[in-house]
This record gives sequence, structure tokens and C-alpha cells, in this order.
Amino acid sequence: MSKRVGGIIFLKVDGDLQRAKGAFSYNLGKPKREAVIGGDGIAHGYKETGQVAFIEGEITDDRKLNLAALLELEDVTVTLELANGKVISLREAWYAGEGTGQSEEGNIGVRFEAPTGEEIK
Repeated sequence: MSKRVGGIIFLKVDGDLQRAKGAFSYNLGKPKREAVIGGDGIAHGYKETGQVAFIEGEITDDRKLNLAALLELEDVTVTLELANGKVISLREAWYAGEGTGQSEEGNIGVRFEAPTGEEIK
């Protein structure tokens, strides 16, 4: 039995559907583990470093999109609904992108960051 694992996605900011396009990346913001290698060349264990939770990708620009307002977003809930049925959610998120638009395909890169992320199955 085949199951869909990729394809159509939905990006919402405070419940408002955005015009998502292309591939999106996301991170739940859990600590990253890295090996600690001793002078003897053997892994002695690991260390954890913090990461920020994020959702990042591109949206399509249109007349209705207010880029200045997008750049000022903070304390919003951002959800990314994946083709496999999972939902990635950021609460108390802020816009952390550059706000750069491209004219060829009318795309704007977006990045939202938050203290933590949640995976809803």
C-alpha cells in the first residue's frame, strides 16, 4: 500500500493561509547532540547545544501581501501542514527572514522562529 509522503503543503500564520510554494524546512528546536572526542581519538560522550525552532521556505507574492507587515510579525502561531498528515506548529513565533522578494516567479523567502516547536501527528 502506497502512502503520500510529500507534495501539497499548507502554511498558516495565525490561521491565515499563505501561498506556500516549493520545499519547506523545519526544526523543532530540540538540543543538537555532538560527539566529544578525547585526545585518545575515542568518543567520550556527547554535548548538547541549543537550536531555535523554525519553519522556513517560500511564499508567492501578490497584491494582497503586505511585506512590511510580514516583516514585523511577532507572537504569532505558525503551522506547516505536511502531505503525510503531520503538522509542525510554532507558538509565540516571530518573522526572522530577510524580506527579499524575487521578480521572476514572484517568490519571497520566509522564516519564522520560536522558542520551541511541536510535532502534531
